[in-house]
Amino acid sequence: MTETKIIPIFPLDLVLFPRQELPLRVFEPRYKQLVDDCMLGDGQFGVCLIDEHNSVNGWNSPHMVGTIAKISKCQDVELDGLQLHIETMGRNSFKIKKIIPPVISQPTNYDPFSVEGHHEVSKIHEEIGTQEKMYIQAEVELIPEIDENVSLIQWKGLIELWKKKIIHQALTSDPSNPHTVDSHALDHVLEQYYLTSDTPTIDYIYSLAALGAKVPNELQPLLEADTIDTLIEKTKELLTVK
Repeated sequence: MTETKIIPIFPLDLVLFPRQELPLRVFEPRYKQLVDDCMLGDGQFGVCLIDEHNSVNGWNSPHMVGTIAKISKCQDVELDGLQLHIETMGRNSFKIKKIIPPVISQPTNYDPFSVEGHHEVSKIHEEIGTQEKMYIQAEVELIPEIDENVSLIQWKGLIELWKKKIIHQALTSDPSNPHTVDSHALDHVLEQYYLTSDTPTIDYIYSLAALGAKVPNELQPLLEADTIDTLIEKTKELLTVK
């Protein structure tokens, strides 16, 4: 039987891949509690793309596959506890087996960017008990990493698809004022992102896909891929001009 564990979950409008860096500005009371708990524990929480079709007690619901984020640095920005800056690194991906809802439901007309909204949530939390968790938790199962290699032929094929997509987007994004993109300029972009290599890794595929995606939802199938063949196929689908 596969081992599971319970971790805090941070739904975000992005997909975090293993070994990718993710800086975050944390200001909502529920996520400051999440960070505080992580710093008192192993420094890890789960990052999941927001599932726009579901909610958990009124809050954003996570997709069922995400990535463990390990906090490497935590800073109190204004030294008043109102805003934290954390730096994290993606580790293993995981699959949610069971969602554990937060103790607080989202208040009506809650504004996560307002002081009033923060005060309202904090007041409710104090009334319920500050030991209770305001954030989503989940029982998760870690997903084994893909340990297969990426061939140079496969990598070059993905590069060509990416170039065609970027060139197509430049020509069609504004029909009244089409832009041309030189292939050599795209080579320079690859150099800037350290994506020129004769020994590409899976991380190269993740980075290239991120450069070619318009919205985070396009990247979720890559995170869910469990073999190199599936990962490459999903990347081809993302990069192919429709």
